[in-house]
Amino acid sequence: MSTNKVALVTGGARGIGNSIATQLASEGYAVAVMDVLAEEQVTENIEKIKSFGTPVLYINGNITSDQSRRDVLRRIDAQFGRLDVLVNNAGVAPKVRMDILSTTEESFDFVLDINLKGTFFLTQLIANYMMEEVKKNIGIAPVIINISSMSAYTSSTGRGEYCISKAGISMITTLFADRLAEYGINVYEIRPGIIATDMTSTVKEKYDRLILQEGILPLKRWGFPENIANAVSVFCSGKLSYSTGEVINVDGGFHMRRL
Repeated sequence: MSTNKVALVTGGARGIGNSIATQLASEGYAVAVMDVLAEEQVTENIEKIKSFGTPVLYINGNITSDQSRRDVLRRIDAQFGRLDVLVNNAGVAPKVRMDILSTTEESFDFVLDINLKGTFFLTQLIANYMMEEVKKNIGIAPVIINISSMSAYTSSTGRGEYCISKAGISMITTLFADRLAEYGINVYEIRPGIIATDMTSTVKEKYDRLILQEGILPLKRWGFPENIANAVSVFCSGKLSYSTGEVINVDGGFHMRRL
């Protein structure tokens, strides 16, 4: 069994997920990254994780596939013999933003299959593995962290399927926090706000206006993937061991809904 704590980060090849994986590696975690991208497409990002000298396992897979989900757990168990942290970060936006009066079933299924269904069933699989770890009494206190969004409670009628998926992630957090509490497996949620990533690059002008001119955020700036990674670090630290089902808003204060 690995002497390093082990974390699985889905969607860890780039963006927020890559920052999370890098942060955890810097703290001594062995990191398993699961992503749909081929490793040669993201070599630089993976090398960044490896630069801290802890073991890194890259797994090309899709959380919507039962076979992929089982393969990632099989490979983690074979290489490390343990899993301390699951970070459910993988997610997509609609390929095309459409008003809810005209969006398609194809777009709805694409977003929810990845963001919600895939996340639910990967969490289910990993939760059962973590429960067995706890039963073995080998000193592992597993943690599950879900990356949702301010869209979990904020209406965006041009991407309703995304909002629905993120609201569902919040309920996944609550359900698994409730179900796993008896095993000492804490489940948390992070709600990013307007974060500078590839996903938001297509609407940069809109958000620049909302932030800088219209004052939508008390902290008048974009957030960065590293801000999310730092919140993950807090949840992994064990310093919130008497909290579960907890949410950290990393959104520049947007959740205060000020007038």
